[in-house]
Amino acid sequence: MIFKELVLENFGPYKGKQIINLTPEKETNNAPIILFGGMNGGGKTTLMDSIRLALYGKRSDCSNRENLSYNDFLIQCINHQISLGEKTQIELTFEHIVNDQWIELKIVRYWEKNVKDGKDNLVILEGEFPDLNLTENWEEYVENFLPLGISNLFLFDGEQVKELAEKNIPTPALQDAIKSLLGLELADKLTTDLDILVVKKNKEFQQDIEDKNLVNFQEELALLEEQKKDLLQELTIAENSLKIVTKSHRQASNNLRDEGGKIATEKQQLQVKQKSLTNNIDSIYTELKYLASQTLPLGLITDMLGNLTQQLKKESKLLQLKNAQDLWHEKDHKLLLFLETLNINSDKYTQVKDFLQEENLLLIQQLNSQDIYLDADDTTLPKLDNIINNLLPFQQKKATENLIKISQLEDELINIEYQITKANSPEAYKTLEKHYYQEEESLIKIKTKCETIKQTINAIDKKITIVRQKLSNYGENNLKNLQLKHITEMMPKVKDTLKLFKEKLTLRKLNKLESEVTNCFRYLLHKSNFVAKVTIDTDNFALNIYDHQGLMIPKNRLSAGEKQLLAISLLWGLARVSGKNLPIAIDTPLGRLDSSHRQNLIERYFPTASHQVILLSTDTEIGESEVEFLRQKQAIAREYILNYDSKTNQTTVNSGYFF
Repeated sequence: MIFKELVLENFGPYKGKQIINLTPEKETNNAPIILFGGMNGGGKTTLMDSIRLALYGKRSDCSNRENLSYNDFLIQCINHQISLGEKTQIELTFEHIVNDQWIELKIVRYWEKNVKDGKDNLVILEGEFPDLNLTENWEEYVENFLPLGISNLFLFDGEQVKELAEKNIPTPALQDAIKSLLGLELADKLTTDLDILVVKKNKEFQQDIEDKNLVNFQEELALLEEQKKDLLQELTIAENSLKIVTKSHRQASNNLRDEGGKIATEKQQLQVKQKSLTNNIDSIYTELKYLASQTLPLGLITDMLGNLTQQLKKESKLLQLKNAQDLWHEKDHKLLLFLETLNINSDKYTQVKDFLQEENLLLIQQLNSQDIYLDADDTTLPKLDNIINNLLPFQQKKATENLIKISQLEDELINIEYQITKANSPEAYKTLEKHYYQEEESLIKIKTKCETIKQTINAIDKKITIVRQKLSNYGENNLKNLQLKHITEMMPKVKDTLKLFKEKLTLRKLNKLESEVTNCFRYLLHKSNFVAKVTIDTDNFALNIYDHQGLMIPKNRLSAGEKQLLAISLLWGLARVSGKNLPIAIDTPLGRLDSSHRQNLIERYFPTASHQVILLSTDTEIGESEVEFLRQKQAIAREYILNYDSKTNQTTVNSGYFF
């Protein structure tokens, strides 16, 4: 496995997007070190936490999480200077081998200030494309190549080394990691599984014993078969009756269809005719209603219409006279003027003039003696005349014809309804219908009886099958009980064998680990003849040191630096024995070492600890001489400096180192 790139965006003191290339030199494999320089509080531990967080999410054991919930921890990791809506994101790109091929994956975790329910967003990309299956099952997948239980053996810091160096017995967490790494936890898990199996088999054994106390299966089977025999006889009788009743029902149905069909056909024809007559009558009534909404009602007041006509004629004449009065006066005046031009006798002129005056006077008297109270226009009289002489006679004739038709149709309808009433319930049809229903009821009863008997037989057949199966399984259950008893009796022997296997496996694994730790410790010590062998306790994995005379060297005789070298030797030896080709990341690794021990680590451990070694150091740990040595040895692939601005509390990642 190789870490290729780490991208931090608004994570802790890293504001904005910081892209870090972690790829070592693959060609020569002589430059495995990725060196980060940073002062205390400048973001080294945060960078290490980002790797853990990317890999394990809520399961990660980060340095500053303590007792915080995952939700609160995510909020704490957000850069405090970002704006609302900006996200915090970690991207870790790495390669590892699957089926003898290098596969590149990218882990992307991101969240915002309003993160809820302790959930971040996770996306796993293979190449450039998201892999939904890996995203959903990431926790299980990461356990295949870098289990959480052993992660602290590859991603550790100076404090962890210090704690391991100061304690005579490794912490329980480290003991579990060692067991997991060496495969020793499988024996413990198998022992637990055997205990569970014993409990389960004992329950099955007890259940089988209870099954033996059931009623005698053979007697129960004989009783069921006798009941089935009786039911089969009863079914035979019922099916014979069913044949007879079915024949009678078929005959009754034919009679009802043939004889009753004639009556029904006649009745249906009468009903069709009844409906046709009713529709015709309704249609005529609709037409009469329409006529009644027109001029037909005026036929009730024909005398009044005549008087109205006379009055209209009279008023029309008066209006004509009134309208012509001025015209007559004008004509009379013109006539008199004309007579004056003729030089007629004055007496005759006077007579003509008097005559005209008398006529005008009579006309005025006539107009004044009669009132015009209708004051109709010129079209009223022609319209009224058309109604009286044309429309009203036509509609009266039409109404009379419709009334005659209705009378005829209603008489015919009454006759049809009488015929329908007469055809509704003839005695012959009632007799046929009654006989049919009686036969149908008998048929339903016998069919129901046959079906009930069949269902009962089916139920008994199922019981017989169950009892026969129990009889068949009786011998198998006895054999199973013997097997369960054998398993229960043999389980203690199996556990003893497993215990012995675990002890031998532990010795074999620890012998190899002891050899690796001894070699690593002797390699790192500047006193090469001081230690002959390092042993590891099989119970608690405590380290014991022996000299060349076979005498144990008390741990208190070791200096603080030697104790740290021993702790690092244990971690280094575990990494070698595990067979897992994983990167190693170390935060502040040289805190308590003197110059000679520090030089041994720099010369012998860092360049060879793994194919990829990520170091996070202060300027006092890997100083100018140390970094220059590593450069000359061409062990450093990349160098970065974590520049921390105390005014803004922000860190930026730049190329280079302190020196």
